[in-house]
Amino acid sequence: MKLTPRARRGRKRGASAELDRADTPELTLDDLTADATAAAEASAASDQPKQPKQPRRRWFASRRARKQQSAGAPRTTISRGDLVREALEGVGSRPSRLLITLAGTVLGIASLVATIGFAQTAGGQIAQQFDALSATRVTVEPGKAKAAGGKERATARLPWDAADRVRDLAGVEHAALYAKLDNVKDVVTVQVNDPSAAAKAAPPVVAASPELLDTVAGHISAGRFFDAGHDERGDRVVVLGKAAAERLGVNRVSGQPAIFIEERAYTVIGILDKVGTRNTLLDSVIVPVNTARGELGLASANSLDIRIAVGAGDVVARQAPIALDPNAPDAFKISAPSSANALREGVEADVNVLFLAIGIVALIGGGIGIASVTLMSVTERRGEIGLRRALGARTRDIAGQFMIESVTTGLLGGLMGVVVGMFALIGVCLVQQWTPVLAPWAAPLGVAVGALVGLAAGSYPAMKAAKIEPVDALRDA
Repeated sequence: MKLTPRARRGRKRGASAELDRADTPELTLDDLTADATAAAEASAASDQPKQPKQPRRRWFASRRARKQQSAGAPRTTISRGDLVREALEGVGSRPSRLLITLAGTVLGIASLVATIGFAQTAGGQIAQQFDALSATRVTVEPGKAKAAGGKERATARLPWDAADRVRDLAGVEHAALYAKLDNVKDVVTVQVNDPSAAAKAAPPVVAASPELLDTVAGHISAGRFFDAGHDERGDRVVVLGKAAAERLGVNRVSGQPAIFIEERAYTVIGILDKVGTRNTLLDSVIVPVNTARGELGLASANSLDIRIAVGAGDVVARQAPIALDPNAPDAFKISAPSSANALREGVEADVNVLFLAIGIVALIGGGIGIASVTLMSVTERRGEIGLRRALGARTRDIAGQFMIESVTTGLLGGLMGVVVGMFALIGVCLVQQWTPVLAPWAAPLGVAVGALVGLAAGSYPAMKAAKIEPVDALRDA
């Protein structure tokens, strides 16, 4: 039986379908369920957002990090800010202990600042209160040499017109001769011989030029001083010092009282009650030079007193010996005032030596206090140090922390010491009515010294803290 083309194509399709059914296994319900579940999970996974890819580790990591990774030990890098913050927290964790520690440093810095201020202030005040008359006084005396028996003898004599010779020198304002009459022993008011009366020491008698009153800046309370006329004539007149007048019982000159010197009557014409220099004149009986030469046996003058202008001491000291004796100017001994600057520098040096010694001792005590407290803090914080070392802190981080703590303590002590020292200086100046003087570098110097003391005191505790092993520290903790 012949088949049509359409029938042949249908038979081929049916045969191929049978072959396919024979090669394909049969699907059960469980298989279909599993396929559906897998398809749902795939669909859900496709709906979720994709996770970002992790960045690759940069190939150029630091050499230190590679070493740490190769060693297999974790390392922690502490920044400077964290180190300072930890140190400040350590300093402020115990305020009472901090105040006790600061006491020595504050005392030392305060002594240092006050020393500088007191020295400068005292130097200025002494220079201001320095006697202007003493600063404007030049004394010329005959030179002396040792003679046989160890006694001294004069190698020259002052001329009797010495005051006139130096009066025209630049800077000279007044000049007067002065001589003490050691050979005069009898000075009384009334000549009464009373054997039962106790003997009284006679006041000393001195001879002087008429310009002595102006030269020593003296003041006459009663009467007047003798003048050039009395001196040229050799009149028997005297001027009594205040103490000598009281000893002789003379309290006024209106009735022209007289005293007896070597049994010769001398009229009292004045009473001297105040002098700027030569305070011994207040205890003396003063007579004119020519009167002493003619009546009392005066052989030579002891000294020439010169009152000069401020700042003329060096010039007068050089020129006065030449004016007195051009042939032998070295035969005279000159006493000239030192400058105010030299006086101020000398006072400041003496006061500085005294107070600096006190300040250094106090600073040593303050440094020892900082060192002991820092060392105690290291002992108390061994557990903390061990934990930091176990977490990767380096030895220099531990040492740096304790160094910063001690330096901070020193800085606080320096600041407080500067304030205390300045207040002490101002307080003393207010009480004494002085003008406070303090160098501008004194305050920064005090703070810097405080920091240096803290640095020196914290070196040993910091090194000891850096040497602590983590295992030992954690075991002790």
